[in-house]
Amino acid sequence: MAAFPMRRGQILFLPLSYLDKDHGLAYMTVMRTLMVVVPLLALLALSVWFAGAAWVRLGGEPIPVYGYVAIVGGVLFSLLVGGGLMALVFYSSRHGYDEGAGRFDK
Repeated sequence: MAAFPMRRGQILFLPLSYLDKDHGLAYMTVMRTLMVVVPLLALLALSVWFAGAAWVRLGGEPIPVYGYVAIVGGVLFSLLVGGGLMALVFYSSRHGYDEGAGRFDK
């Protein structure tokens, strides 16, 4: 039975089957993970609730169909530009274009 590799201070997201004594995982590591994840999920839930409540209470004119089309188009264009820029970052890193960027001794 192979032991699960772990470094000290590493935050792990593990299934409950790894929490037995054979694998040597500390109880504090799991609790440290929960102390980070649970408040973040609570903040996410609070922000979604606030956005929904503000949307309902503020009301206003309904958004026409072309408004929804514009929103969807803007989101898709932003995702396309972000994905393209990330692809360029990975391409330049893998092909060696970034090698001399941090060298000041030339």
